[in-house]
Amino acid sequence: MARGFEIVSAYTDQGLHVPYRTTKQAAGYDFEAAEDFTLPSIWKLNFIKILWQLHHGEKSSEADLDAAAKTLKPFLVPTGIKAYMNDGEYLLIANRSSNPLKRNLILPNGIGVIDADYYNNAKNEGAIYVQLINMGIRDVHIKKGERIAQGIFTHYLTADNEADVTTTRSGGFGSTNR
Repeated sequence: MARGFEIVSAYTDQGLHVPYRTTKQAAGYDFEAAEDFTLPSIWKLNFIKILWQLHHGEKSSEADLDAAAKTLKPFLVPTGIKAYMNDGEYLLIANRSSNPLKRNLILPNGIGVIDADYYNNAKNEGAIYVQLINMGIRDVHIKKGERIAQGIFTHYLTADNEADVTTTRSGGFGSTNR
């Protein structure tokens, strides 16, 4: 099968680029945003109020906690891309090294893992999204075509005494939760 990238059907004819390497020795393929996207700052809305209450030992209402939780969460930035690869491989999604320093953007889980069986799944066709949190004090506006992450194809190993795994993927993003 080899490995590579395709544009998901929802973004056909929208001028997207498949991920690419910018130098001969680059390990990562640069992923671009599929559309304009605004990442709000985590320091907005009730988040500050909750921090103040926690610091002063005050109780927070459920409504305040719910409002703060809506602010302090990752956002899924669409890439419009899907990846195919061989068995025994996965695509590691990593932050661009300039994102935290220049733009205050972080991947909340450190990396993303795109399994080989995520490709063309029935739920979302294998569309890859990049989870980002904006730690800055201002909203960050990402323009369509801006590089937001990098993907690295990687081999993985399995344990010798692993039980037979026969389950197949039945959904899209986050579908392998138990």
